[in-house]
Amino acid sequence: MNIERIGFNISEARKRSGITQSELAEKIGVTIQAVNKWENGKNLPDIENLMLIAELTNTPYVKLLSDGEDITIDNLEYRNKIFNEENMYTRMRTVALSENFKETYRALPYMREKHLGQFRKKGKFNQELVEYINHPLLMACQAYALGIKDDAILAAILLHDVVEDTNTSLDELPFNDEVKELVDLLTLVVPEGKTRKEVKPEYYRKIKNNPKASVIKILDRCNNISLMAGAFTKEKMIDYISETEIYIMPIMDELNKNYPEYSNLVFLLKYQIISLIETIKNLIME
Repeated sequence: MNIERIGFNISEARKRSGITQSELAEKIGVTIQAVNKWENGKNLPDIENLMLIAELTNTPYVKLLSDGEDITIDNLEYRNKIFNEENMYTRMRTVALSENFKETYRALPYMREKHLGQFRKKGKFNQELVEYINHPLLMACQAYALGIKDDAILAAILLHDVVEDTNTSLDELPFNDEVKELVDLLTLVVPEGKTRKEVKPEYYRKIKNNPKASVIKILDRCNNISLMAGAFTKEKMIDYISETEIYIMPIMDELNKNYPEYSNLVFLLKYQIISLIETIKNLIME
């Protein structure tokens, strides 16, 4: 970290904002000598003060830490995935063995085989191919980290797209009845003569009546919303946000109201979902 460069960035940001060293010191609650030392590269402000400087000077926080290269859309790194598939697969296999989750243990290789050759949609700014199994594996790891220690839920998470996205029928799934029921509830079937829009109310109603299916669905939605900005068109993002508010929010409220064992999970996922969609709303409406 180049302290002198950060000091220069602070000085330039202050001057651009028309703020004197004395005024900046007063607003932050430090001495003018402290500001002078920051700008001369003799001391580095702590993280809270650096964030205050960014806010007061209307300067992006990362730009204060820049080594001189302008931060533009062209030199930002874009990711199509957050975690590696192999690492997550090993993690869930270890979990299944240690917790004696037999259905989850068998679902891992089955899911991998069924989704072989399938990939997630490429990002708009990153053409990296991401194996489709990254999605159910990320959901399963997230669920376990949030305290879900239910074999049926974890197995159904791994299998939730197998029937809908591969040439596999529900009857072919070599798993117990509870896992198959959850996969069935999570599989959106559009009968001939109907549209996806027409069948969604009944689809979500059935999920809402099953707490375990509800847990899986909100995890699925959280995962998709977290990554949709890189792959969805503006129009699709608007539709997805609308669908989330119409159907997913009531599912979370139902879980929170009637199933206290999932209250912590709902709190954390609801926070993330709402934070993301409100951020995206502001960006796409500009």
